[in-house]
Amino acid sequence: MKIASLRFAVAAAALATAPLVCWGHGPSPQIHPTAATAAPHERVLPLQGGRNFRELGGYRTADGRHVKWGVLFRSGSMHGLTDSDYAYLERRGIRVVCDFRDSRERTTEPVNWPTAGAPRVLSDDYKLDMASFLPAGPMKDWTAESTRAAMAASYPRMLVQFHGQYRRMFDELLAGHAPLAFNCSAGKDRTGVAAALLLTALGVPRETVIQDYLLTNRYLDAGALLGKGGTANPANPLRQMPAPVVQALLGANRSYIEAALKVLDAHPGGARGWLRDEMGLSAADLTRLRHSYLD
Repeated sequence: MKIASLRFAVAAAALATAPLVCWGHGPSPQIHPTAATAAPHERVLPLQGGRNFRELGGYRTADGRHVKWGVLFRSGSMHGLTDSDYAYLERRGIRVVCDFRDSRERTTEPVNWPTAGAPRVLSDDYKLDMASFLPAGPMKDWTAESTRAAMAASYPRMLVQFHGQYRRMFDELLAGHAPLAFNCSAGKDRTGVAAALLLTALGVPRETVIQDYLLTNRYLDAGALLGKGGTANPANPLRQMPAPVVQALLGANRSYIEAALKVLDAHPGGARGWLRDEMGLSAADLTRLRHSYLD
Protein backbone atom coordinates (compact mmCIF):
# COMPACT_ATOMS: atom_id res chain seq x y z
CA MET A 1 0.00 0.00 0.00
CA LYS A 2 1.38 3.43 -0.88
CA ILE A 3 2.22 5.71 2.03
CA ALA A 4 -0.44 8.25 1.08
CA SER A 5 -3.09 5.53 0.91
CA LEU A 6 -1.97 4.07 4.22
CA ARG A 7 -2.07 7.46 5.88
CA PHE A 8 -5.61 7.95 4.64
CA ALA A 9 -6.61 4.48 5.86
CA VAL A 10 -5.19 5.14 9.31
CA ALA A 11 -6.97 8.47 9.55
CA ALA A 12 -10.21 6.92 8.33
CA ALA A 13 -9.85 4.16 10.90
CA ALA A 14 -9.28 6.77 13.59
CA LEU A 15 -12.53 8.46 12.71
CA ALA A 16 -14.37 5.16 12.59
CA THR A 17 -13.04 3.80 15.86
CA ALA A 18 -12.46 6.92 17.94
CA PRO A 19 -15.98 6.67 19.34
CA LEU A 20 -15.11 3.25 20.72
CA VAL A 21 -11.92 4.11 22.52
CA CYS A 22 -11.52 4.80 26.20
CA TRP A 23 -8.05 4.54 27.64
CA GLY A 24 -8.03 2.66 30.90
CA HIS A 25 -4.34 3.10 31.56
CA GLY A 26 -2.45 6.23 32.47
CA PRO A 27 -3.58 9.07 34.72
CA SER A 28 -7.21 10.04 34.58
CA PRO A 29 -8.02 13.72 34.17
CA GLN A 30 -8.38 15.48 37.49
CA ILE A 31 -11.97 16.71 37.45
CA HIS A 32 -12.82 19.55 39.77
CA PRO A 33 -16.20 19.06 41.48
CA THR A 34 -17.46 22.43 40.24
CA ALA A 35 -16.10 21.84 36.77
CA ALA A 36 -17.34 18.54 35.51
CA THR A 37 -18.91 15.98 37.78
CA ALA A 38 -20.72 17.51 40.73
CA ALA A 39 -24.17 18.20 39.35
CA PRO A 40 -27.80 17.37 40.13
CA HIS A 41 -28.18 15.83 36.66
CA GLU A 42 -26.36 13.17 34.69
CA ARG A 43 -23.60 14.50 32.44
CA VAL A 44 -24.05 11.67 29.91
CA LEU A 45 -27.52 11.09 28.52
CA PRO A 46 -29.03 7.64 29.26
CA LEU A 47 -29.15 6.47 25.66
CA GLN A 48 -28.85 2.87 24.46
CA GLY A 49 -27.00 3.85 21.28
CA GLY A 50 -25.50 7.17 22.26
CA ARG A 51 -21.89 7.97 21.49
CA ASN A 52 -20.32 10.42 23.89
CA PHE A 53 -23.70 12.21 23.97
CA ARG A 54 -23.63 14.54 26.92
CA GLU A 55 -24.95 17.67 28.58
CA LEU A 56 -23.20 21.01 28.78
CA GLY A 57 -25.50 22.16 31.55
CA GLY A 58 -24.45 22.96 35.09
CA TYR A 59 -21.03 24.46 34.48
CA ARG A 60 -20.38 27.48 36.69
CA THR A 61 -19.40 30.73 34.98
CA ALA A 62 -16.88 33.28 36.19
CA ASP A 63 -19.68 35.53 37.46
CA GLY A 64 -21.34 32.77 39.49
CA ARG A 65 -24.13 31.75 37.12
CA HIS A 66 -24.55 28.28 35.62
CA VAL A 67 -25.17 26.93 32.13
CA LYS A 68 -28.80 25.86 31.93
CA TRP A 69 -29.51 22.16 31.95
CA GLY A 70 -31.35 20.58 29.07
CA VAL A 71 -30.61 23.10 26.32
CA LEU A 72 -27.06 22.45 25.04
CA PHE A 73 -25.71 19.03 24.08
CA ARG A 74 -22.51 17.68 22.51
CA SER A 75 -22.18 14.26 20.92
CA GLY A 76 -20.43 11.88 18.61
CA SER A 77 -22.21 10.25 15.70
CA MET A 78 -25.90 9.61 16.37
CA HIS A 79 -25.98 6.66 13.98
CA GLY A 80 -26.52 4.12 16.77
CA LEU A 81 -29.55 5.76 18.33
CA THR A 82 -32.45 3.36 18.93
CA ASP A 83 -36.17 4.02 18.67
CA SER A 84 -36.31 4.51 22.42
CA ASP A 85 -33.36 6.92 22.19
CA TYR A 86 -35.18 8.98 19.56
CA ALA A 87 -38.27 9.04 21.77
CA TYR A 88 -36.16 10.17 24.73
CA LEU A 89 -34.53 12.96 22.72
CA GLU A 90 -37.91 14.07 21.40
CA ARG A 91 -39.05 14.43 25.00
CA ARG A 92 -35.94 16.54 25.64
CA GLY A 93 -37.19 18.82 22.87
CA ILE A 94 -34.04 19.03 20.74
CA ARG A 95 -34.90 21.40 17.90
CA VAL A 96 -31.62 21.68 16.00
CA VAL A 97 -28.65 19.39 15.38
CA CYS A 98 -25.44 20.86 13.96
CA ASP A 99 -23.72 17.86 12.36
CA PHE A 100 -20.06 18.70 11.68
CA ARG A 101 -19.30 15.40 9.91
CA ASP A 102 -18.23 15.36 6.29
CA SER A 103 -20.19 13.83 3.41
CA ARG A 104 -18.56 10.41 3.69
CA GLU A 105 -19.06 10.16 7.42
CA ARG A 106 -22.73 11.01 7.11
CA THR A 107 -23.13 8.44 4.32
CA THR A 108 -21.31 5.74 6.28
CA GLU A 109 -23.21 6.40 9.49
CA PRO A 110 -26.57 7.91 8.53
CA VAL A 111 -28.95 9.16 11.18
CA ASN A 112 -32.60 8.40 10.55
CA TRP A 113 -34.66 10.62 12.79
CA PRO A 114 -38.34 9.66 12.94
CA THR A 115 -40.50 12.03 10.94
CA ALA A 116 -42.51 13.10 13.95
CA GLY A 117 -40.60 15.48 16.20
CA ALA A 118 -37.40 15.38 14.15
CA PRO A 119 -35.01 18.29 14.69
CA ARG A 120 -33.60 20.38 11.87
CA VAL A 121 -30.22 18.91 10.96
CA LEU A 122 -27.64 21.39 9.65
CA SER A 123 -24.59 20.07 7.83
CA ASP A 124 -22.17 20.93 5.03
CA ASP A 125 -21.04 18.78 2.12
CA TYR A 126 -17.25 18.65 2.28
CA LYS A 127 -14.38 16.17 2.42
CA LEU A 128 -12.36 16.16 5.61
CA ASP A 129 -8.60 16.16 5.11
CA MET A 130 -8.00 13.36 7.59
CA ALA A 131 -4.30 13.11 6.81
CA SER A 132 -3.80 16.51 8.44
CA PHE A 133 -4.28 14.83 11.83
CA LEU A 134 -1.31 12.50 11.29
CA PRO A 135 2.46 12.85 11.66
CA ALA A 136 4.63 13.22 8.57
CA GLY A 137 6.61 10.32 7.21
CA PRO A 138 6.04 6.56 7.19
CA MET A 139 3.90 5.06 9.92
CA LYS A 140 6.78 2.95 11.26
CA ASP A 141 8.50 6.17 12.36
CA TRP A 142 5.54 7.61 14.24
CA THR A 143 5.83 8.05 17.97
CA ALA A 144 3.38 9.09 20.63
CA GLU A 145 5.15 12.44 20.82
CA SER A 146 4.99 13.10 17.07
CA THR A 147 1.35 12.03 16.96
CA ARG A 148 0.43 14.35 19.81
CA ALA A 149 2.25 17.18 18.04
CA ALA A 150 0.34 16.51 14.82
CA MET A 151 -2.98 16.40 16.64
CA ALA A 152 -2.25 19.63 18.49
CA ALA A 153 -1.29 21.31 15.21
CA SER A 154 -4.62 20.26 13.68
CA TYR A 155 -6.77 22.04 16.26
CA PRO A 156 -6.01 25.64 15.22
CA ARG A 157 -6.78 24.60 11.64
CA MET A 158 -10.25 23.51 12.74
CA LEU A 159 -11.00 27.09 13.73
CA VAL A 160 -10.48 27.98 10.07
CA GLN A 161 -11.97 24.96 8.33
CA PHE A 162 -15.12 24.89 10.43
CA HIS A 163 -15.46 28.62 10.83
CA GLY A 164 -18.75 28.70 8.93
CA GLN A 165 -20.25 25.78 10.79
CA TYR A 166 -19.29 27.13 14.20
CA ARG A 167 -20.65 30.55 13.29
CA ARG A 168 -23.92 28.97 12.12
CA MET A 169 -24.21 27.21 15.50
CA PHE A 170 -23.95 30.56 17.28
CA ASP A 171 -26.48 32.10 14.88
CA GLU A 172 -28.95 29.34 15.72
CA LEU A 173 -28.45 29.89 19.44
CA LEU A 174 -28.85 33.66 19.11
CA ALA A 175 -32.11 33.01 17.27
CA GLY A 176 -33.31 30.96 20.25
CA HIS A 177 -33.33 27.68 18.33
CA ALA A 178 -32.70 25.44 21.32
CA PRO A 179 -32.41 22.87 22.76
CA LEU A 180 -29.55 22.36 20.34
CA ALA A 181 -27.06 19.51 19.90
CA PHE A 182 -23.85 19.47 17.88
CA ASN A 183 -21.75 16.49 16.89
CA CYS A 184 -19.00 14.98 14.78
CA SER A 185 -17.95 11.32 14.61
CA ALA A 186 -16.31 10.79 17.98
CA GLY A 187 -17.58 13.92 19.70
CA LYS A 188 -13.97 14.80 20.48
CA ASP A 189 -12.19 17.01 17.95
CA ARG A 190 -14.55 19.16 15.88
CA THR A 191 -17.17 18.88 18.60
CA GLY A 192 -14.58 19.54 21.31
CA VAL A 193 -13.56 22.81 19.68
CA ALA A 194 -17.21 23.83 19.26
CA ALA A 195 -17.93 23.12 22.92
CA ALA A 196 -14.87 25.08 23.99
CA LEU A 197 -15.97 28.08 21.93
CA LEU A 198 -19.52 27.91 23.25
CA LEU A 199 -18.54 27.56 26.90
CA THR A 200 -16.01 30.38 26.49
CA ALA A 201 -18.69 32.63 24.98
CA LEU A 202 -20.91 31.87 27.97
CA GLY A 203 -18.19 32.93 30.40
CA VAL A 204 -17.17 29.50 31.69
CA PRO A 205 -13.60 29.58 33.11
CA ARG A 206 -10.82 28.17 30.99
CA GLU A 207 -9.97 25.22 33.22
CA THR A 208 -13.59 24.09 33.27
CA VAL A 209 -13.65 24.31 29.47
CA ILE A 210 -10.60 22.06 29.30
CA GLN A 211 -11.99 19.58 31.81
CA ASP A 212 -15.18 19.26 29.76
CA TYR A 213 -13.03 18.43 26.74
CA LEU A 214 -11.10 15.80 28.71
CA LEU A 215 -14.27 14.01 29.78
CA THR A 216 -14.24 12.29 26.38
CA ASN A 217 -11.51 10.06 27.83
CA ARG A 218 -14.00 8.90 30.44
CA TYR A 219 -17.08 8.46 28.30
CA LEU A 220 -15.88 6.50 25.28
CA ASP A 221 -15.82 2.70 25.39
CA ALA A 222 -12.81 0.69 24.20
CA GLY A 223 -14.69 -2.60 24.15
CA ALA A 224 -15.53 -2.77 20.46
CA LEU A 225 -12.06 -1.72 19.35
CA LEU A 226 -10.41 -4.30 21.59
CA GLY A 227 -12.82 -7.06 20.60
CA LYS A 228 -14.65 -7.18 23.93
CA GLY A 229 -18.31 -7.80 23.28
CA GLY A 230 -17.72 -7.63 19.55
CA THR A 231 -15.34 -8.54 16.76
CA ALA A 232 -12.33 -6.33 16.19
CA ASN A 233 -11.29 -5.82 12.59
CA PRO A 234 -7.77 -7.32 12.19
CA ALA A 235 -7.27 -5.26 9.01
CA ASN A 236 -7.73 -2.00 10.89
CA PRO A 237 -4.47 -0.04 10.39
CA LEU A 238 -4.63 1.10 13.99
CA ARG A 239 -3.88 -2.47 15.04
CA GLN A 240 -0.47 -2.15 13.37
CA MET A 241 0.49 0.75 15.60
CA PRO A 242 1.92 0.76 19.12
CA ALA A 243 -0.69 1.45 21.79
CA PRO A 244 0.89 4.80 22.82
CA VAL A 245 0.60 6.08 19.24
CA VAL A 246 -3.03 4.98 18.98
CA GLN A 247 -3.77 6.58 22.33
CA ALA A 248 -2.21 9.85 21.19
CA LEU A 249 -4.26 9.75 18.00
CA LEU A 250 -7.62 8.89 19.53
CA GLY A 251 -7.44 10.28 23.05
CA ALA A 252 -8.39 13.74 24.28
CA ASN A 253 -5.21 15.50 25.37
CA ARG A 254 -5.31 18.94 26.95
CA SER A 255 -2.52 20.14 24.64
CA TYR A 256 -4.89 19.69 21.69
CA ILE A 257 -7.68 21.94 22.95
CA GLU A 258 -5.14 24.36 24.43
CA ALA A 259 -3.65 24.80 20.95
CA ALA A 260 -7.01 26.05 19.68
CA LEU A 261 -7.60 28.23 22.72
CA LYS A 262 -4.18 29.85 22.31
CA VAL A 263 -5.38 31.21 18.97
CA LEU A 264 -8.19 32.98 20.80
CA ASP A 265 -5.83 34.31 23.46
CA ALA A 266 -3.39 35.67 20.86
CA HIS A 267 -6.12 37.57 19.00
CA PRO A 268 -6.43 41.32 19.64
CA GLY A 269 -8.84 41.58 22.54
CA GLY A 270 -8.32 37.94 23.51
CA ALA A 271 -11.17 35.45 23.38
CA ARG A 272 -13.83 38.17 23.29
CA GLY A 273 -12.05 39.82 20.38
CA TRP A 274 -11.82 36.53 18.51
CA LEU A 275 -15.50 35.75 19.10
CA ARG A 276 -16.37 39.23 17.86
CA ASP A 277 -14.19 39.18 14.76
CA GLU A 278 -14.52 35.51 13.76
CA MET A 279 -17.94 34.48 15.07
CA GLY A 280 -19.60 37.87 14.67
CA LEU A 281 -20.55 38.01 18.36
CA SER A 282 -20.84 41.58 19.58
CA ALA A 283 -20.89 42.48 23.26
CA ALA A 284 -24.69 42.66 22.98
CA ASP A 285 -24.75 39.19 21.40
CA LEU A 286 -22.69 37.73 24.23
CA THR A 287 -25.04 39.33 26.74
CA ARG A 288 -28.03 37.84 24.91
CA LEU A 289 -26.46 34.38 24.78
CA ARG A 290 -25.74 34.48 28.47
CA HIS A 291 -29.23 35.71 29.28
CA SER A 292 -30.71 32.86 27.25
CA TYR A 293 -28.50 29.97 28.30
CA LEU A 294 -27.41 30.76 31.85
CA ASP A 295 -29.29 30.62 35.14
